[in-house]
Amino acid sequence: MTTPIEKAAMWLSEQPHDLPNKLALLQNIFSLTAAQAAQALTLANQYRQNRRAFG
Repeated sequence: MTTPIEKAAMWLSEQPHDLPNKLALLQNIFSLTAAQAAQALTLANQYRQNRRAFG
């Protein structure tokens, strides 16, 4: 089962890089705390990096 942080990270990793105010956006859409949204940002960057590296 995926956590809300993982769901937010997956969603964000599929969005354009130039989204404004990503932290607040994740907090509003996924009802995350600031710390959780920050974790989702980090995880989304890892997902993007892995997608570029491994296809």
